[in-house]
Amino acid sequence: MKFAIAAAAIVVSLSLAPLPADGSHARRLPYPKLALPFVISGSQYTPVAWADIAGWRDDDHLAAFRTFRASCTAISGRTGSPGDKALSGSLREPCRAAKAADIADNTRARAFFQEHFEPLQISRLGEDSGFVTGYYEPIIDGSRMRTDVYNVPVYRRPSNLFVRGYNQDSVGLPNKGEVFRKIGRRKLVPYYDRAQIEDGAIAGRGLEICWLKDQTDLLFAQIQGSARVHLEDGSTIRINYDAHNGYPYTAVGRVLIDRGIIPKDQMSMQKIREWMEQNPEGAREVRRQNRSYTFFREVQLSDKDEAVGAQGVPLTPGRSIAVDKSLHVYGTPFFIEGELPIESERSKTPFRRLMIAQDTGSAITGPARADLYFGAGADAGRISGRLRHNMRFVMLVPKSLDPVARGRKMPLPDPRPSARIAKLFPLTYPLKNPKNAPAAAPSAASPEADATATVPLPPARPAVKPDLERRHRRHEGRDG
Repeated sequence: MKFAIAAAAIVVSLSLAPLPADGSHARRLPYPKLALPFVISGSQYTPVAWADIAGWRDDDHLAAFRTFRASCTAISGRTGSPGDKALSGSLREPCRAAKAADIADNTRARAFFQEHFEPLQISRLGEDSGFVTGYYEPIIDGSRMRTDVYNVPVYRRPSNLFVRGYNQDSVGLPNKGEVFRKIGRRKLVPYYDRAQIEDGAIAGRGLEICWLKDQTDLLFAQIQGSARVHLEDGSTIRINYDAHNGYPYTAVGRVLIDRGIIPKDQMSMQKIREWMEQNPEGAREVRRQNRSYTFFREVQLSDKDEAVGAQGVPLTPGRSIAVDKSLHVYGTPFFIEGELPIESERSKTPFRRLMIAQDTGSAITGPARADLYFGAGADAGRISGRLRHNMRFVMLVPKSLDPVARGRKMPLPDPRPSARIAKLFPLTYPLKNPKNAPAAAPSAASPEADATATVPLPPARPAVKPDLERRHRRHEGRDG
């Protein structure tokens, strides 16, 4: 025991002692507190050169710069912390530079991004690409009053809907997580699902913003998160997402594919609408497989204004994307590259564009997952409805978070003090061919001799059968 303690003390003292000036470095105690390279859960990323990003130089960087600067308005005005997300508050510095810059041409806009960001190719762990879908703002007909034609209500958020950690007056509750309704003073139970709400669970409480023609129009508005409702008098109501009922989103398109109703290679929002119009009873049952239900709020926007994303800024068609807000910070630029059916269902239009994260959605999960915003109206709906494609993602990271530069500053592990300790504690390794090893006769006093000496076994116990008759007589004598 004393030997072990002494050895440990020598090792510790040698490890703490300054090393000689033979090219090795002296240990710094304590280690400097350096920021680790950032981590995005479930992702893998690789630094890439700007010249290796396909289509980077050909993009309209001025349009991307203007979209990024719109996000900077919300970033600069944010008072709270974005939490422990990878980019955290690091976008503030590029935003200050963007506001101060006078950029009016594509070349200078591209130089801005290259000066303030580092490109990282990112994907889900174990995969080599990301995945994109599309979304848009539907334009649908409606009425302020219920009529025989317009009889499907668009509900605002009910007053008995509760989300832990949020006030009742909060604008835009989260689109994920548990949601409750209050019974009595204290009891909380899960909120009504889609079927219960469609069957009238919250009807007659004055929650109706307006009325639509059918449930399919409402479903599509809920999937997209916003809509423009054209009223009979020619005016327009703009509605945006405000809350949901707490149930996870189930894609009705996936249900139709799994049941063999619509082939996967033909799936689009247009195909879903056509099938639901032709099969109203089947549509009702399929629609209710998605128990999630969205509540809206009316927003004061004109017909010329674009929809407002979750970041609180107007979206830019072809430049704004929705991302997983649990992983990414709004305002993050992503260069997305690949081929998409933009011109037609079968076309392979090259898509190489710098996009800005300004929105989110309950179905958008993962580090390289995006919903591309295409604007409002039928044309935008047709394009976005046929997008379900793998694409390459390059995330632009502020240089203050450059993981390569941070990695260079991380201290190396202590050098092994083997050269000094080996002289005090030489290690003997077994020979590969013990037959050729010379026979060594360890001294009787050495620990090695005692440890390897053959210890004789005790003699075996004799095999003696028990004398049962004798034991029986002995017990009889005790009883007598």
